[in-house]
Amino acid sequence: MTLGLVAALAGLALLDSTSIGTLFIPIWLMLTPGRLRLGRFGVYLGTITVFYFATGVLIVLGASQVADHLDSKIALWVQLVIGVVLFVVSFRFDGKKPSTGRWRERVNANGSVAALAGVAVLAGVVELATMLPYLGAIGMMSAAGLTAPQIGLLLAGYCLVMIVPALLLLGGRLALRARIEPFLARISAWFAEKGAGMTGWILGIAGFLVARDAIARLFFL
Repeated sequence: MTLGLVAALAGLALLDSTSIGTLFIPIWLMLTPGRLRLGRFGVYLGTITVFYFATGVLIVLGASQVADHLDSKIALWVQLVIGVVLFVVSFRFDGKKPSTGRWRERVNANGSVAALAGVAVLAGVVELATMLPYLGAIGMMSAAGLTAPQIGLLLAGYCLVMIVPALLLLGGRLALRARIEPFLARISAWFAEKGAGMTGWILGIAGFLVARDAIARLFFL
């Protein structure tokens, strides 16, 4: 495990932290009218974190079965292709306004703990198709020849970094209360308008990080 790998994974995790499930639904929970209910917030964020970690473990188990049959050089070339594909796909996002209204309705309509946990799982399932930075990070871990405990530790750290921005905003909401609500509302409105374009930037940066790591280990290490 190298410092460069850890830094690249941290960067990808921060990119993943800007998804609907890990940032914008938590913001909508903070903006829900009435008293901020920390229990609901904790249930939601805890559920989606565990969901991402469990999904990562399952993907790593599958990837390890494939990696066992691949030469390390071939695995790095596969990682390079994944990075290039991520970068190319990023140009397909033209910044058109995404549909976020139904997600806000789900968040505001579900008051029970069980229902909110269900929203978290649903958000995670929906994002499986777009969790490309996470898949790129898992590919980097698999190609690095790490042990199972090391991969488990990195996956756990990755999932925790993903929720750091939401926790920081929660801390600001608790400390500043109404004074930070306009800021949260502006973030929410900005995402409703620019979310698709932001997704393109996220995928482009993720593709660069994944491809750069593969190129460094193929040709310079």
